[in-house]
Amino acid sequence: MMQRTLFCRGAFLAQQVALESALPTRVSASLVPRYRRTMSSLSVPPPACLLQPLQAPYRYMFGPGPSNLPPRVLAAGGRPIIGHMHKEMFEIMDEIKKGIQYVFQTQNKLTMAISGSGHAAMEAAVFNVVEPGEAVLIAINGIWGERVADIAERIGADVKRIVKHPGEWFSLPEIEQALTQYKPVLFFITHGESSSGLVHPMDGIGDLCHKHNCLLLVDSVASLGGAPLHMDKQGIDILYSGSQKALNSPPGTAPISFSDQASKKIFSRKTKPVSFLLDIRWLANYWGCDGKPRVYHHTGPVSGFFSLRESLAIMAEQGLEKSWKQHQEVAEYLHQGLENLGLKLFVKEKHLRLPTVTTITVPQGYDWKEITAYVMKHHSMEITGGLGPSIGMVLRVGLMGYNCNKTNADHVLQALGDALKHCHKSKV
Repeated sequence: MMQRTLFCRGAFLAQQVALESALPTRVSASLVPRYRRTMSSLSVPPPACLLQPLQAPYRYMFGPGPSNLPPRVLAAGGRPIIGHMHKEMFEIMDEIKKGIQYVFQTQNKLTMAISGSGHAAMEAAVFNVVEPGEAVLIAINGIWGERVADIAERIGADVKRIVKHPGEWFSLPEIEQALTQYKPVLFFITHGESSSGLVHPMDGIGDLCHKHNCLLLVDSVASLGGAPLHMDKQGIDILYSGSQKALNSPPGTAPISFSDQASKKIFSRKTKPVSFLLDIRWLANYWGCDGKPRVYHHTGPVSGFFSLRESLAIMAEQGLEKSWKQHQEVAEYLHQGLENLGLKLFVKEKHLRLPTVTTITVPQGYDWKEITAYVMKHHSMEITGGLGPSIGMVLRVGLMGYNCNKTNADHVLQALGDALKHCHKSKV
């Protein structure tokens, strides 16, 4: 009876409030100026665009990334949020660590996913391993070496460079000569240079670095899952990647791992890293890598971690070697089709072509911007031009992970063939 009485009284009060709200003559006159003052204090009105439903077109993401996402990963990212310090979240993070160890082929304890893009992992690697004044050697044959050199200079490192044109690679004697000359604490090289479409041979580089008391840092953002890479066997000390390419997760989580030697360098440094957010000593605890109770450091991207966990699960189910084989087969199929169209591949040596991102020499007489715009307008397909030093030199096509199949390769070939017929070609 008491519950019924309270319910009836509540209903009556709700009706009374609604009625009074509908009768402005009953509102106290003393409240009107106060109400108006509150409203007039807003000098910026709600944006009209935000009062409309979200609109996002479907596109075939066949550029260098991000890629289209599998339904499983989309669904995982849409699961209800849980707390970033809940025990269930820690369990998911532990599963992510194991997945990263698998795709990296490493047993490193200090393995995690940075909350951010591949650039965040790039900065985390340099910020934590290098101290001001220390010599760093950067192999530059595309944009990513340029970026790492920039980052290292910003923290006061003594940056040394060895430079090649886009599409070229570094021999072991060239690397050893530079290591001997500059005596760096860190050597950086890109495994999958997406700006030029080159996959760099890795065998022997780690041995050379360790011979010269140097740590090896490798960028695998564009290659992870699409080209063979063995962190432990190849002597890589720091390896990082991104989530949005062959892993087929949304941008925003970046796998990274540190060898025991790299960990010793991090935990024995004399100065604090310049970034608190990217301080690996804090992140090691947040990711359960130090064996201590986890404490709050930052709020991780919970939905992003859900998605990354699912994408790693898909990779584990498929098998890493099967994924490498699939990317290679589809890339070769695409390459043959491009040559049949009369197009030239930018990387001449077949074994150096990055399976995930194919670079095509811009066909003579065509404007690359017109080609990419035509393909987007008429085929709802993203392919891109060059990046950094390869701007104006190449078109870039990426078929990675969920997008990596011959049907999509045929779709790309059809779109490019159509563009070549309809885009303006100069007589020069």
